[in-house]
Amino acid sequence: MHQRMLSSALYGILAILILVVAASFISSLLLRFTSMQEGSFTWVLLGFSFIAVFTGGFISGGRSGEKGWLTGAVTALLFTVIIFLVQFLGYNQGFDTEQLLIHCGYLFAAILGGMLGVNVRGGAY
Repeated sequence: MHQRMLSSALYGILAILILVVAASFISSLLLRFTSMQEGSFTWVLLGFSFIAVFTGGFISGGRSGEKGWLTGAVTALLFTVIIFLVQFLGYNQGFDTEQLLIHCGYLFAAILGGMLGVNVRGGAY
């Protein structure tokens, strides 16, 4: 069971990273080739990051087939650890209060996505 949960969480992490990289690429193109300012993108990117983490939890919950809330939580916690390591090792900065609150929101979004993902799996419809 643990191996399937970890494998499912890694698929969720992969989905999150793909979505975040795609959003970053699109937003950088918009900032480069339009007159938009970076400040106008902050809330849009934050909203998209919640959608990406929800989707990652959904995918991990669907792949695990059981305990979607736990698989979603593992996915969000692994994502948080990755972000923290990049920020701490790469930029020598820890999380501030705002980032901790955002990552708590990510945890909630991934848990919700995992619960929905495990219930969609199985073709009950």
